[in-house]
Amino acid sequence: MYFMNEIEVESVYNKYCDHDILGPAVTTLANLMEWANDNSDGWAYWPKPARAAKNLMMLVERQIINDRQGVTGSGIHAAEVRRALAPIKAFRTRQAADFKVVSP
Repeated sequence: MYFMNEIEVESVYNKYCDHDILGPAVTTLANLMEWANDNSDGWAYWPKPARAAKNLMMLVERQIINDRQGVTGSGIHAAEVRRALAPIKAFRTRQAADFKVVSP
């Protein structure tokens, strides 16, 4: 299972929150993590939220790698983020969760 711990989620939120495309993605990820912490044993102990966010976390990781390699431009498109948000929206519906999903 792909997983970002709380410090990693907070770090990517701080780094990309103002980004045009990744800003909404990392905001949604932070909202999901906060909701999981408030409504369960926590983000690190309940695998369902992280499974729902797997594709979103992988997109963010791809951007981190691009930044480290000096690749210019985002390389990530709004359509990719919207597709990655679909499982999170489904999770939110199944769990009757009230966290905010932000779309680019």
